[in-house]
Amino acid sequence: MIRRLHKGIGTICLAAVLLGGAAGAWADQVGLDVGLSHPVVLAGEKPIVYLRVALTGFEMERTQERPPVNLAVVLDKSGSMQGEKIAEARRAAVMALQRLDMRDIASVVTYDSTVNVLAPATRLSDRASLFGLIRSIPAGGNTALFGGVCKGADELRKFLAEEYVNRVILLSDGIANVGPSSPGELGELGASLRKEGIAVSTVGLGLDYNEDLMTQLALNSVGNHYFVENARDLARIYERELGDVLAVVARDARVDIKCAPGVRPVRTLAGEGEITGQHILVDFGQIASGGQRSVIIELELPNGEVGESRQLASVDLRYRNLQTQAEDRLHAAVSARYTDSEREVEEATNRDVMVPTIMMLAVENNQNATLLRDQGKVEEARRLLFSNNAFLSSNATLYRAPELTVYADENLADAENLDEENWKRQRKGMRSSQAWKVFE
Repeated sequence: MIRRLHKGIGTICLAAVLLGGAAGAWADQVGLDVGLSHPVVLAGEKPIVYLRVALTGFEMERTQERPPVNLAVVLDKSGSMQGEKIAEARRAAVMALQRLDMRDIASVVTYDSTVNVLAPATRLSDRASLFGLIRSIPAGGNTALFGGVCKGADELRKFLAEEYVNRVILLSDGIANVGPSSPGELGELGASLRKEGIAVSTVGLGLDYNEDLMTQLALNSVGNHYFVENARDLARIYERELGDVLAVVARDARVDIKCAPGVRPVRTLAGEGEITGQHILVDFGQIASGGQRSVIIELELPNGEVGESRQLASVDLRYRNLQTQAEDRLHAAVSARYTDSEREVEEATNRDVMVPTIMMLAVENNQNATLLRDQGKVEEARRLLFSNNAFLSSNATLYRAPELTVYADENLADAENLDEENWKRQRKGMRSSQAWKVFE
C-alpha cells in the first residue's frame, strides 16, 4: 500500500561533537548529519516521525596519500562465459589492476566447477606476469560462486589490516550451482565478511545470473552491485568500482542510536539496522571521499503536553579514519517539541529528511511490486507501480525534488515492461536500482 506523506514533517540537523580521535582539521572528519522529520509534533497522540542519520566522507586533498588497497578480483570462468564475455572480463580485470601501485595488495581467483587461486595475494611488483596470467584465463565448467567469494576473502585475510581498504570484486554471469547457492546463504556470507572489514562488490553480467543473490551479498557486506547487460561495458564498471575503492577515507563506520524512554523504534527504511529494545546499531562499513551512506528509522513517540520538549535519541558514530589511522568518535542528539497547532507542525517540514524518506518508501513499494510480479500477479504489480509513480510525482512537485521525478519515471517504465519478453531484463534493472538507492 502506498503511504502518502504530504504534510506535517520537518527536520532538525545538529552539528556533531568530536569526542575522540586524532586532532586535526574538521575537514578530515566524516560528516555526521542527524535529521528528525518532526521537530514539532502534535500533543495528545503518539506521532510517527522519521530519524535520518547520514555519513558523508570528507574530501581527500590531492596532496594527501590515499590508503593502500587489499583487493581480490574473483572471476567467473564457467562455460557460459566463453567468447566475448571472458575476453572482456579479462580486459576489464587488467585495466582495474593497472590502477594499483606498489602500496597495494592484489590477488586473482577464478571459479567454475572448482575454485583456483590464479594469483595469490601479493604486492604488485611483477605486473607483467600477473596480467599475462589473467589474459590466459579459459572458460568452462559450472559455477562455484560461494567458494569463489570465500577463497577471495581468504586471500585478503593474508594481509588484513586496519590501514587497508579490503574489497572483493565478484563477477558472475550465471546461476550458482556448486555449493551454497541461495540469496540467504550468500547474504549471511556478506554479513560475516562485513564484520571483518571486508566489502564485496558484485557485477552481474548478462540476463542469466541471480540478481537476488548478487544484491544480497553486496548489500550485506556494504559493497556495490552492478547490472551489466553487455560485456563491453565491463571495463567502465570496473573503472567506476576502482574509483570508489581508491577513494575510501573511513572504514568500520558504526552508528549506535539510543532512543529515550517511551520512544519506540519501529523499523529501518534505508540501511540495515539491528533493533534491540531502545537501541539501533547500524554498520556502514567503508565510506568513500565525497560519498554518503544513510539510514532512516521510523520512530513512534510517546504522548506529550503542549509546550513540552523532549530529547528523543542520541547518536554515536565510531569509525577508523584512514588518513590519521585513528578511531574517531562523533556524537549528536535530536529533540522534539509538542504543540496543538497543525500549522506549526506543517511549517516545520524540511525536505532534507522528507525527500530521502519518500524515496525509501517508494523503493519499498517497488520491491513489493517485484514480489507481486514474481508471484505471477502482473496486474497487481502494475497497479502498484502506477500508484508509486503518482506518489513520487506529487511529492516531487511538493518538495521541488527532481530526483523523485526521475524515480517516478523509472516506476512508469517498470510498469510497462512486466511482460514475459521483457521481465528478465527489467527485473535485474529494478533490483539494481533498489540496491543503489538504499546506499544513497
